[in-house]
Amino acid sequence: MNLRERKKLATWRAVRNAAMELLAEQGYDATTVEQIAAAANVSRATFFNYFASKEAAVLDPDPEERQEWQDAMHERPADEPLWDALTAILTGWCTGLRERMPLQRRLKAESPAFAQTAQSFGEQFFADLREWVFSRTTQSDRLTATLQLNVALAAINTAYQTWPEDEAFDGFLQRLERCLRQARPSVQD
Repeated sequence: MNLRERKKLATWRAVRNAAMELLAEQGYDATTVEQIAAAANVSRATFFNYFASKEAAVLDPDPEERQEWQDAMHERPADEPLWDALTAILTGWCTGLRERMPLQRRLKAESPAFAQTAQSFGEQFFADLREWVFSRTTQSDRLTATLQLNVALAAINTAYQTWPEDEAFDGFLQRLERCLRQARPSVQD
């Protein structure tokens, strides 16, 4: 990464950090793009060079994050059972959301507008995961692979939906691990 790219990444992260701090302090509705830009020491126009909206400042993945999760997928051993690989990848991805997920959840509860926007959170990750699953399965294994992927995604949703508001993020991770253990296929084709 050259100097210009490093500066852009540093600015992106400064804006993200300012947004997260202000949104955590003031809430979604009380926080403006102008406040976020000022806290990050950038102009409003610069804010919009990096993020499409204040929601995006909390929801968009870090520019290096996609490469990290793709690397995690491709580093799984080819002979590893799909369920074991999915469990490791999904647990790792969720662990990486430690700083954002609790705030995102709180903002969703406080603001219907944010909740509506947040529905698409994780789309790129899930698309990459589906592509990765299909890349390591044959057409004849596609049914089983798709079923395992969908069950694993349901495990994440279940862990998230049953995560009490007063429970720490580690509690969510424990719920996720429990859901993935309970959903594990008894027979792996």
